Amino acid sequence: MLLKNLIKLKSSNFKLLKIRGLNLDSRKVKKGDLFFALKGNKLNGEKFINQAINKGAVAVVCSTNKKIQNYSVPIIKVKNVRNTLGYACAQFFKNKPKNIIAVTGTNGKSSVADFFHQILLLNKVPVATIGTLGIKKNKVNKRIDLTSPDIITLHKKLSELKKARIDNVIIEASSHGLEQGRLNNINFKVGIFTNFSQDHIDYHKTMKKYLTSKLILFSSLLKTNSHVITDESIKEFSKIKKIANRKKLKILTINKKFIDNYKKSTNLIGSFQIRNLCMSILAANISGVSMKKINYVLKRINSVNGRLELIRELPNNSKVFVDYAHTPDALLTILKSVKNYYKENITLVFGCGGDRDKKKRSLMAKIAREYCKKIYVTDDNPRNENPQKIRSSITRFLNKKNYIEIGNRTKAIQLALKNSEPFEIIVIAGKGHETHQDYGNKIIQVSDKKIIKKVNLKNKRFKKNKFILSWNSQI
Repeated sequence: MLLKNLIKLKSSNFKLLKIRGLNLDSRKVKKGDLFFALKGNKLNGEKFINQAINKGAVAVVCSTNKKIQNYSVPIIKVKNVRNTLGYACAQFFKNKPKNIIAVTGTNGKSSVADFFHQILLLNKVPVATIGTLGIKKNKVNKRIDLTSPDIITLHKKLSELKKARIDNVIIEASSHGLEQGRLNNINFKVGIFTNFSQDHIDYHKTMKKYLTSKLILFSSLLKTNSHVITDESIKEFSKIKKIANRKKLKILTINKKFIDNYKKSTNLIGSFQIRNLCMSILAANISGVSMKKINYVLKRINSVNGRLELIRELPNNSKVFVDYAHTPDALLTILKSVKNYYKENITLVFGCGGDRDKKKRSLMAKIAREYCKKIYVTDDNPRNENPQKIRSSITRFLNKKNYIEIGNRTKAIQLALKNSEPFEIIVIAGKGHETHQDYGNKIIQVSDKKIIKKVNLKNKRFKKNKFILSWNSQI
């Protein structure tokens, strides 16, 4: 593609320059690429211009503040590199699916996206999902590193989906992705807002800034006559409604009555899951699937991978669930739902991530203390923090009589199952679908679901009302 078709140039000197690809990572530049020297949170792409040129970049886009050196390729200076990159992506990967939906919010994004995917697939409508669980094209799933991929990757994948004749795509829009412009210049037909609660304060610093980043989807990305789907009972509804009215967006809402109507139509556990399902129902209907066809398949809708997913029923009639809950609101929601549905004692295995919002730890501990009879405090993703200090910041808010601190996540899960009482509900929280633990200098391959399935209980004699303490605190 010619450079003039990718960037609005003032000079005509380089208009006929042929561009073979777009790149913002100097390490991955190929011959013929246009390199965008983007300033990130940690790294400045301008420092790697020479590396990009040596790799084969035929031109470079950078900030107007960049001091020009004697580079061997054209240097195109623009006011906003990020906006220029978005426009270039839209032009380079021009053909995209007709119906692209974005879902944002603190919790529930993956569930809404997956339920939407299931509804369309059960109705034999080609569909794809891009988010936390990977890129799922019809029945094929491929893992990705970020909830919202970088802007070039996202535009490229959407173009590939179009070539595969998939016109319905739902994308999880993270706050980081929205703020960093990773979803710019995509023609979204629908924007979904699930809910809002404390998370990512380590990055956004304040709840106000965190919410503002979420609302970018509606204030900036959605065009006139696009649809908005949300819950009219949430506090943020008034702000979303104001944006929708100002931009002339069509707003559709769910409420308690709407949710209650579908409680008997599905096998899902927990009102929060039915709530997420209701949003996906509205999205599917907007996408052209009739309500009759939607209602017909609801009984066949399954729990999402790692979202209050029943993994095993033990010989003593206990049930073991896995959930991705890693925020106070998400943990509170699943524990409430489990308590309301089963009316049994709850055992919780959980931890908190390192290098993230530390204020969450006390809040999650207090929630666990209120709803759970037994608690196993273990490691989540410590990253570069001391795992024991993370656990201590949780246990200081728990009652000494009803918790065990055991850093080794495998041993914690094994112990929880072996010490289970008849008919108790065991919730393994924090990791969900994930299959690794991040210890900063090393990555440990571990899956909560695999651990649960492998625990040998054949010769186990379950003892009623006995909580056996074991204080193995380190991996």
